Amino acid sequence: MIDVAVEAGVSKSTVSQFLNGRFEYMSKDTRARIQKAVDDLNYVPNNIARSLKTNKTKTIGVIVRDVAGSYTSQAIRGMDDYCKSHGYNMIIYNTDFDSDVEAQAVKSLKLLNVDGLIISSSGSNEVLIKEVARQDIPIVGFQIEHDEGPKSIVISDVKKAAFEATEYLINLGHKRICFFTQEFRTVKSRLEGYLGYSEALAKYGIPVDEQLIQYWHRGKGFLNPPENMLKIDNAPTAFFAQHLSISIDLLKAMEKSNIRIPEEVSVISFDEIPMAEFFKVPITVIRQQSYKIGEYASKEVINQIQNPGGSPQRVVVPCSLIERASCKKLS
Repeated sequence: MIDVAVEAGVSKSTVSQFLNGRFEYMSKDTRARIQKAVDDLNYVPNNIARSLKTNKTKTIGVIVRDVAGSYTSQAIRGMDDYCKSHGYNMIIYNTDFDSDVEAQAVKSLKLLNVDGLIISSSGSNEVLIKEVARQDIPIVGFQIEHDEGPKSIVISDVKKAAFEATEYLINLGHKRICFFTQEFRTVKSRLEGYLGYSEALAKYGIPVDEQLIQYWHRGKGFLNPPENMLKIDNAPTAFFAQHLSISIDLLKAMEKSNIRIPEEVSVISFDEIPMAEFFKVPITVIRQQSYKIGEYASKEVINQIQNPGGSPQRVVVPCSLIERASCKKLS
């Protein structure tokens, strides 16, 4: 830094301000001279040494459940773009939905002295996560919300989206709407989806039929195959899947059983299915703004790093209903 300062004809503190992105009181000429000196001397700041002095690494830890998932990959891109533009790096851990791997990831990132943490939590390590947060490491949740999870969170407006999708089907004449979901009573964001569905039914005087609430389990699949639902008395005329993985398994099962969409049953997916618009029958979906959610999560965690002591923020991002050909109007 001293060499850069001498080369540029400025003070060491000015070089420090430049390297930390604080340009408010620095002229363009000064910035240009420092940048030229940095380039000419091939100077690279030693972040390990800097972190020992400042206790800051300019690094954000990110823990996700499935790094290859469509939602997750777009959210990570939003995080990365925002972090890069604000001088932060990211370290990403993938848990494959394993709570033990998640716990190890939290501990590892703490040992790496990350400045903040963004997590799509399993809900099984909330005591550990709270303990880390008490050690002045800001934590922001995203994608899925648990009652005891991080207080700062960026989440889709699942309830409103589920309400609008159910109302859309009702306005097409559907009263028997089968709701495919995971166990939702212990997961707040899944419960929100159910509440949106049930409140839309209530608005139109349609009672919730527990037989039409069907469950899917990661690893086990559907507890009751969807093709069986079309064989019951007063069978459903529409399927509403609450997760991308559920939607994919639902479409596979329907293809295997030669169930025609939308002639035999209409289908809506919560979350965009990759390439869905190019299917033989393009699928109507609720589209989440996953890139924006990632961007907002990074913005919130960096804001907490730079302004400690602020109030937790719960950011709710709207979804949109994308109408395609998979939903039929009943006569």
